[in-house]
Amino acid sequence: MHLLLLGATGLVGSHVLELALADPRVTAVTAPARKPLPSRPGLSAPILDFDKLPQDPSIWTADAVICALGTTLKSAGSRERFHRVDHDYPVEIAKLAKVHGARCFVLNSAKGADIKSLFFYSRVKGETERDILALGFERTVLVRPGLIDGPRPEPRPMEQWAGKVLSVLKPVLPSSMQANRPEAIARAMLDAAISAAPGVTVVPSEKLV
Repeated sequence: MHLLLLGATGLVGSHVLELALADPRVTAVTAPARKPLPSRPGLSAPILDFDKLPQDPSIWTADAVICALGTTLKSAGSRERFHRVDHDYPVEIAKLAKVHGARCFVLNSAKGADIKSLFFYSRVKGETERDILALGFERTVLVRPGLIDGPRPEPRPMEQWAGKVLSVLKPVLPSSMQANRPEAIARAMLDAAISAAPGVTVVPSEKLV
């Protein structure tokens, strides 16, 4: 399988990349990014400006797409920029991949994603899910983690604090309330890209513990 991976430099995406390159079921990985990735056998990593996506079929032709793109309001700097990264980029790339033959799209969304949510973050995630589903991939997988417990390149004090609290309480918390490890999310996304059933599959946070 030829995999198109978006967000390979991020917390979850970097785990997907390592798993994919080590998986004999994956024959090639294309991972477009804003900055260079180390050269690896089986990996093509074109440097892109995501605001000016090229139409080159060699970038977008793949059997399946895993999208781990995402940012935070703080990092984005504005709601408009957050929407651009978390909604527009995935949807625009999904359209290109669909045109060039991709049959499966796996989206790293979020617990609580809902177009009617009162929370901006959850509402944008819901809009992204809606617009990806509207493209009609043969297989669409919506992975919805809760709090992701792992090291970040930029400090997130509140998430780190919450992660520590949930870690202490893990023995008594139901699986739906536990933090999700990035490697577990990555494994679920890769397995779904390779073998998900036709139609729409939702992977809730409790399946990512």
